Amino acid sequence: MTHAITVALAQINPVLGDLAGNAARILAVARQAHGAGARVLLTPELALTGYPPEDLLLRPEFLRRCEAVLAQLTADLAGLPDLSVVVGTPLRVDDRLFNAAVVLREGARTGWYGKQALPNYGVFDEQRYFAAGTQACLFEVGELRFGVNVCEDLWAGGAPRQAVAQGAQVLLALNASPFDAGHWQARREHVMQPVAALGVPLVYVNLVGGQDELVFDGASFVQDAAGTPHMVLPAFGEALGLVDFDAQGHVQGGRVLALDGEDWSAAAATAVAVLQPGSKLPDYRADSTTTRQAAEKQSSGKTDAYWPDDNGVALSAIWQALVLGVRDYVEKNGFKGVLLAFSGGMDSALTLLLAVDALGPERVRTYMMPSPYTSDMSLDDAKDMARRVGVHYGVLPIAPMMDAFESVLAPEFAGLTQDATEENIQARSRGVLMMALSNKTGWLVLTTGNKSEFSTGYCTLYGDMAGGFAVLKDVPKTLVYSLGWWRNGLDGPPPIPENILTRAPSAELRPGQTDQDSLPPYEVLDGMIARYMEQDASVDDLRKAGYVQADIDRFTRLLHLNEYKRRQSPPGPRITPRAFGRDWRYPITNRFRDNGQG
Repeated sequence: MTHAITVALAQINPVLGDLAGNAARILAVARQAHGAGARVLLTPELALTGYPPEDLLLRPEFLRRCEAVLAQLTADLAGLPDLSVVVGTPLRVDDRLFNAAVVLREGARTGWYGKQALPNYGVFDEQRYFAAGTQACLFEVGELRFGVNVCEDLWAGGAPRQAVAQGAQVLLALNASPFDAGHWQARREHVMQPVAALGVPLVYVNLVGGQDELVFDGASFVQDAAGTPHMVLPAFGEALGLVDFDAQGHVQGGRVLALDGEDWSAAAATAVAVLQPGSKLPDYRADSTTTRQAAEKQSSGKTDAYWPDDNGVALSAIWQALVLGVRDYVEKNGFKGVLLAFSGGMDSALTLLLAVDALGPERVRTYMMPSPYTSDMSLDDAKDMARRVGVHYGVLPIAPMMDAFESVLAPEFAGLTQDATEENIQARSRGVLMMALSNKTGWLVLTTGNKSEFSTGYCTLYGDMAGGFAVLKDVPKTLVYSLGWWRNGLDGPPPIPENILTRAPSAELRPGQTDQDSLPPYEVLDGMIARYMEQDASVDDLRKAGYVQADIDRFTRLLHLNEYKRRQSPPGPRITPRAFGRDWRYPITNRFRDNGQG
């Protein structure tokens, strides 16, 4: 009688550059998988180094250390008989560097595979570092033949066909596929469906964790030869999946474990159910004048899906991505906690709540820094919310600093009218205080600006932009409100006071100020951002979509004019198809305009 062959999926969160620590993590998971009866363990893409290593790959010492740690891991795995471990690692072969998957078994390397399709778009620039592989890699366990692919190979399609043509009965894919609000659907269309057409099962393991501005969501899965999902590992956390195959490569069943051994199979079953076609979820990028109604619809719908259907995405998934991005940036960089300037407005309220969910209230400190223009409502709401979520709340008035700056600058400003300069002095006074607190305590300053503000420059360089991590940098203003309403709708007392959610947004830098004094309505602005900035629509496309020419001209002028600010902004987690960061590289000095000028 032929026994089932168990394949394990190690959905782990490596720390980039911690080679010894990552190897130890792989070894620990291998021991757990071996103890559970696994014959094959699959790790994510570049699991040994973390992803993306970027220009560390150009350092000879980094590559030498990779080789040494891989050799030690190979020796350590010798104590786990009958277990083949597929490790993602850089590998030098004949003076060429490959994004590789190395097959280790009982103290020896039994095969290796070089990634064939090297992505060079968006956030990826692998052609800068790696040579493209050309050969398939197959290995046998019992009577079953496994073929190895790496990430983009599945999207391109040629490498999976090559492996199947050479006899692979099951495809194993190592991935470092970052999250964005439409990527789960793209994986289904461009990975799951094409592989199913080859008539073989797919074991897809994805990296999980935050790395600078990228967030990897995990959501690893197994599908059978017909493309039917049999297992999905919960997103945004580490897990170990175990799936059984018979000698012909048919999926026999499986289970999901936490890395501490707890059985999570029920959660996996729930996730599999969501993979089936279902009702559409709203797309947050759609133009909407009723963000509260849209959020309430999402709150009452199936928003906890691991894999949403069609063009939408669960607000819960975006929330989890932001929380994971904050937590890993703080933890992996060794900060004790976070500080933020709390204005009593929506952006700082959402930033505060994400920080509390990521780190706990004891590691979050807030500071209200009122000016003469700060309303009593803002003061009351800020204090109320800090009490609701249980964080430290301090008050540091900036009026004395404003007076000091005004006095020093008075001779130079004589005869000049007040303008945005005085408003910026207020923001920069707050920035000075926050950075002083950070320097003294070692805690990280979280900035609170959103994507709509970064797009238009509606933020102050060295003021509200001063800090170490911009939590909402890729979150448009309409989505800020939708997330706020959604989070307030969860079980328990609402953490955000309703005043914050319902009143008009304002920087409160002058009497009676609102954001819409200077910007188009956020529903209009965010729609243009989604089309023009995220999807590369033209000015003509915006006109055809119904946008007013004056709003188009204003938006595109501000977008390009403020590139110099964005270059000096902190990193922040990417959650849309295109963020201001790795996948937005526009020149600062630039006279070209899409409206026919330049």
